[in-house]
Amino acid sequence: MKKRLLFLFVCFSFFANILAQQSKVYQGNIEGEIDLGLAPYVKRVVDEAEKNNAAAIIFRINTFGGRVDAATQIKDAILNSKVKTIAFIDKRAISAGALIALSCEKIVMVPGASIGASTVVDQSGQKQSEKYQSYMRSEMRATAEKNGRRTDIAQGMVDETVVVADLNDDDKKLITLTSEEAVKFKIADTVLTSIAEVKKAFGLEKAEDVIVTSNWAEKFVAFLNNPIISSLLILIGMLGIFTEIKMGVWGLPGTIAVIALALFFGSGYILQLASAFEIVIFIIGVALLLLEIFVIPGFGIFGILGILLMIAGLFFGLVSDFGMTDYSTLSVAIVQLASVFVLAAIFIFLLSKILPKSAIWNKLILQDNIAIKSGYATRPSFEHLVGTEGKAITDLRPAGAALINEKRVDVVTEGNYISHGSEIVVKFVEGSKVVVDLKK
Repeated sequence: MKKRLLFLFVCFSFFANILAQQSKVYQGNIEGEIDLGLAPYVKRVVDEAEKNNAAAIIFRINTFGGRVDAATQIKDAILNSKVKTIAFIDKRAISAGALIALSCEKIVMVPGASIGASTVVDQSGQKQSEKYQSYMRSEMRATAEKNGRRTDIAQGMVDETVVVADLNDDDKKLITLTSEEAVKFKIADTVLTSIAEVKKAFGLEKAEDVIVTSNWAEKFVAFLNNPIISSLLILIGMLGIFTEIKMGVWGLPGTIAVIALALFFGSGYILQLASAFEIVIFIIGVALLLLEIFVIPGFGIFGILGILLMIAGLFFGLVSDFGMTDYSTLSVAIVQLASVFVLAAIFIFLLSKILPKSAIWNKLILQDNIAIKSGYATRPSFEHLVGTEGKAITDLRPAGAALINEKRVDVVTEGNYISHGSEIVVKFVEGSKVVVDLKK
């Protein structure tokens, strides 16, 4: 009997040692500014670790913070992890970084590191309203509670009015703890100097290291989310739509516009900035605007509603949870969108002046370039119509038809819109292109 027990013990030890050597520890880096581009990366680290039955995930954290909505997404991904999570605070976990660290089951800090100061501020460093502070307090409290940490200290990192009796914080300042203080007050578990020591402390020294870095797709999505790039995508989309409306036929500008807007909304959807709702209302807005321009005469409720829905879709595509998005993020989105529309207006004005005179535009309206005297011209000359008055019998957008000298003539404006029934005058003729304007 003893020999059997000894044999089973040896076998168990042998297989346990093999399993320990085959186990994996995934490592992810949370460094620099916390932005929405970081959330997909952290989610991928967690997903891969779960898929491969990893023994643990170690997140190396060194950040002064960043966007609250991004930190909340990261926090949720870590809390939902089925694999043990360890925060290794290498130097600092400030503001949003503190929330992310608290979401891990274990917290390890290097000597001289710090954690805390999680109040919500705008980009100028000014404290946000109580609404946002209350939200952040609840996030910190709930996260600390989930992992068995002190909720009063977690709230004190957000709100200086929270009194922690044994912390001697009578100076009413936000709580920021050093490594030793964090261990003393049970926010951190231990102080160690390296990942190797962390693995040894949690019995993972024989586990294989799997270091996960950001891939090209995550970097590309983060690049598209840059305010300058997302603004350019919106601008290209607006200019493409305007050009297509002016030309009246689908072409390269419309295709480029669709690609630009797809990249804008697609990246926003991945980063949880835009949902299907924002995309749908933008598409409805474009449809209403096209309906107003090409089907319904004049410009009325459908056109106005279409423009408003397009603006709303773009605006909500720049922010995440509108109800809990801080004022700083909202103000940046407003300024960003306003700047795009100002630039779009400038470009549209220039296009309306330059486009009708360009070689590309002339090709699009199919003017005749063969001289009449050659005998191969398919249409007669209209030079004699210069200065002649007439009436638009269709809307000119900018192309259409007019009644001149009791004859129907295909005409085009210099880019401006002229409604049907308006009195017009022929300004000049280029080949078979008859350019008209409103009668003064």
